Amino acid sequence: MDKVLILLAGLPGTGKTYLCNVIKSELGEFYKLSQDDLKEYYCDVYGYRNLEEKQDLEKIVWEKYYEIMEQQMQAGTNIMSDYPFSQKQKLPIQQLAEKYGYEVVTIRLIADLDVLFERQKKRDLDPTRHLSHIVTSYKKGDHLANRSNADNLLTYEEFIKRCTTRGYDTFELGKLYEVDVSDYTKVNYCKLLEDIRMECISETSK
Repeated sequence: MDKVLILLAGLPGTGKTYLCNVIKSELGEFYKLSQDDLKEYYCDVYGYRNLEEKQDLEKIVWEKYYEIMEQQMQAGTNIMSDYPFSQKQKLPIQQLAEKYGYEVVTIRLIADLDVLFERQKKRDLDPTRHLSHIVTSYKKGDHLANRSNADNLLTYEEFIKRCTTRGYDTFELGKLYEVDVSDYTKVNYCKLLEDIRMECISETSK
């Protein structure tokens, strides 16, 4: 398996991070490129006083994201990245993959939206989740004992709007695998991993 980029795409709350860890443990070494990790890092470094500053910070994060992706591709490293990708990210990633001769595999995770909203709500209230995801202003060291008091929690209406208007459920680049994760116990991860392994091996051996 050589020069492979796996994109774990799909709706929020579908378990992309979990699947990323499964793939890394079963399919060998991948460089994990996480937009969320970068965003949390830069929020700690710079902080933000309002949502406008947070949006400006996210622009910096995306610039760094593509910079790191190109650096890893220059080195020929296998890469895996998880995010609710949309058309905004498709062209830049496609251009980098074509420039450096990378085989792209998209795993698009879908699920019932009501199920996903409950998962998202539970994740946002988890004290281990980075606080910057759910507040309108942030600086490193901020603490909120009761997460339900956060001032930027997603409402059900906003969550559904994001899931149905941003194209999270239609993103694809390269070979596509779509997996319904409404019920994790029914997901055949072993078959998915074997399909990906065979796809990557067959394509990179051409």
